[in-house]
Amino acid sequence: MNDIVDELRSRNEDRFGSVELPDMDGLVEIEEQILIPLPVEFKEYLLSVSDVVYGALEPVTASDPQLHTYLPEVAAVAWDGGLPRYLIPVCEYQGGYFAVTQEGEVQYWRGDEQQEDLEWESLWQWIELVWLRGQLP
Repeated sequence: MNDIVDELRSRNEDRFGSVELPDMDGLVEIEEQILIPLPVEFKEYLLSVSDVVYGALEPVTASDPQLHTYLPEVAAVAWDGGLPRYLIPVCEYQGGYFAVTQEGEVQYWRGDEQQEDLEWESLWQWIELVWLRGQLP
């Protein structure tokens, strides 16, 4: 995880610091808004590198309700569009969503269907392979 965090930091394109990191109180507020607990690895991501802007993918953020990547807003749209309520969206992609399970796995869903061959063991694996290495479906 530390190597991935370091690599994301080195590739950060947000040179003006326009996105801020949330604190733990902010994550508690988000959990209360979306009515589902955030998995541990997802919390680690949000607290440590959710301010990184890199490449074409725009993972969710948790500090500014005005951003189009603000987790509660992205979740509401994703769930309304067919993403199962037990999943938490990580990133919108081509009309679908990369989403994290309570166990920390990441899956790709389009509409109300999981794309069976698109799963990653952890959020950090997804970050490394998909966001950093560009191994997109």
